[in-house]
Amino acid sequence: MNNICKVSALGLLLFSGLLNAQENVMPEGYITGAVTSANGPEAGVWVIAETDELDSHYTKIVVTDDEGRYVLPELPVATYNVWVRGYGLADNQSIEGRPGDRDLNLTAIVAPSASEAAQVYPGNYWLSLLEIPGQDVFNSPLENGFTQDITSQRRFIHEFKRGCGFCHQLGNELTRGLSHMDHLGFDSSEEAWIYRTQTGVRGNQMFGLFAGIGVQGMAGVMSEWTDRIEDGALPPVPPRPQGIERNVVITQRDIGGDHDFMHDMVSTDKNNPRVNAYGPTYAVSSGHGYIAIMDPVTNVFSKVNIPTKGDPRDVASRFPLAIQPSNFWGDEALWSPENPSDPHNPMMGPDGRIWLTSTVRNRLDQPEWCGEDSDNKYGQYYPLTFSIRQASVYDPATGEFELIDTCFSTHHLQMASDPDSTMYYNEIAGPAFGWVNTRLFDLTHDEEFSQGWCPQVIDTNGDGVITKPWNIPGEEADPSLDTEVRLNMYSVIPDPNNGDIVWGANETYPGHIIRLNRGNNPPETCISEVYQVPNPGSDPRGIDIDSNGVVWLSLAGSSHWARFDRNQCSVTSGPGTEVGTHCENGWTLYDTDGPRFTNSDDNAGADFHYLGWVDQHDVIGLGKDTPIITGSFSDSLMALDPESGEWTTMRVPYPLGFYHRGLDGRIDDPDAGWKGRSLWANYGSNMIWHTEGGQGQVGKMVQFQIRPDALAH
Repeated sequence: MNNICKVSALGLLLFSGLLNAQENVMPEGYITGAVTSANGPEAGVWVIAETDELDSHYTKIVVTDDEGRYVLPELPVATYNVWVRGYGLADNQSIEGRPGDRDLNLTAIVAPSASEAAQVYPGNYWLSLLEIPGQDVFNSPLENGFTQDITSQRRFIHEFKRGCGFCHQLGNELTRGLSHMDHLGFDSSEEAWIYRTQTGVRGNQMFGLFAGIGVQGMAGVMSEWTDRIEDGALPPVPPRPQGIERNVVITQRDIGGDHDFMHDMVSTDKNNPRVNAYGPTYAVSSGHGYIAIMDPVTNVFSKVNIPTKGDPRDVASRFPLAIQPSNFWGDEALWSPENPSDPHNPMMGPDGRIWLTSTVRNRLDQPEWCGEDSDNKYGQYYPLTFSIRQASVYDPATGEFELIDTCFSTHHLQMASDPDSTMYYNEIAGPAFGWVNTRLFDLTHDEEFSQGWCPQVIDTNGDGVITKPWNIPGEEADPSLDTEVRLNMYSVIPDPNNGDIVWGANETYPGHIIRLNRGNNPPETCISEVYQVPNPGSDPRGIDIDSNGVVWLSLAGSSHWARFDRNQCSVTSGPGTEVGTHCENGWTLYDTDGPRFTNSDDNAGADFHYLGWVDQHDVIGLGKDTPIITGSFSDSLMALDPESGEWTTMRVPYPLGFYHRGLDGRIDDPDAGWKGRSLWANYGSNMIWHTEGGQGQVGKMVQFQIRPDALAH
């Protein structure tokens, strides 16, 4: 049964209206001026204003227009340090300004050298200098320091970007150099890289990546990159913001501490972006087991701890000790075993409650009703023996948590728009789709009764139903039977038009998407389909869907935004469909914006796209169903116009290292124009000290707005 936990009132004062917007008390103050340099007016550069006079460090960023003019809007009353950053410039000395200042003109400094100008380029531009080994190297991988699985450039890029990009940005100042390790006295940069991958809180995973690709091969690739940069190699020059990009307003508010790993955040209900209007935004600190709460009206940060069942010391920790001490924190245990709930992802429901994937109990303490000997129909049909994370829900109005034990593991989660408000979860370490019927849970508070799960079984005999027994992966297949696949999923999204249909994204090379239709009597009526990512795409992570049921997929390895329209498939079941190559005409791959690896045979991009999001409700004003992908290595959100193939890049120029995973969109007031609409994301690096500013830097909530023009206030 359920476990209801009352928490302290900390953060409850931040709770505001759920379905109805509270009075708009956002500030109206603004500063205007112009930016000039020795070259004249500076168009398309960023004007940055920041202050420590509010409860949280506050930063506002805008872009200059064609004549170098700027307007910093919606500024709370405070004194701001105002300065300029732009491609081709060196950062200037800030000057003080206050809301109401007009003609606060700024003098920009032309960068004295190409090298100095390049220091503020996004990480993916620097990463594009990395030399991908030629195919001749991978023809004999073992002889060249790689493992036998790395037999192509495409596979190398897939494993390299997937492994490294899992935790942090590549190409920023810290990752593209080794000078912070000079005191250790390594004989070569290869030796330094091998040591480096073993350090700190994720050292075990980094070295595992090196070993999985090939320690010597990886050390050679990475050391050649950093050596060449140290010798003066420079990346291509990024374009300055153009057109709509100059209308973007960015607001940042500090959250958390200098050890925190804020995985992701939420501001509203994906199915109704009016929920929680002008209310707090919520992120989760995976390493410290709490919800970080930021009120964008008052700029007040608070937090509430996420409970577990029983003695927390009995809950398995996901944060092992480092192989080698951190280069910055030594042997300090950065992530707390005392609060081991390890939340991964928050989502908001239609009533404003926050649903979480979090650890409730030890992963091996599986309830009896998960097994085949129980009375539970799901356990009988497809028993599950462990779950890594489970589920919880937090009510900001009451300060109460409810902990929900699940037989399936949880990772990401998304709520369907069906009458049951079904919350779907993906199993990153297992073979099943799982869900909680939140309507039933709220009625009964019975965690067994309100949840279910289904395996991934393909109708390969083509009779329209799934029948036991079926073919098991790894065993000789019987063509008369259906076929199970076991593709662990990284993310999940329900169809907005049918709550019984849900899609998942799988990273297994080159990557797949899986469709589940639960039918009218799950688990017996569950039928799955699988579709393989076509060449040259690879590494799907984030999956989303538009209002017509067309799937969008971020391909982090190959730097594509992929579109999949099942309506284009002539075959969806029958022999061979378990491979997933039967509907290539359903796919469209869009190259994302930004530099490419110059020696990649497939013209692979150097950016990393952790997740993506489709603006089903035209929240930000770029059009209904605009697909927006995260540029986790490029400090940006990138919106695609599928018809023209053109991109709108919303860049965060400061602090560099805007490594983000997901995003969210909220309409605070549909009648307030651009001021009532925002996209939200957060700095989500495992290593927040990789952000510009280094050790001592904390996370940030990042708000994006798009004005009708660059001077609107």
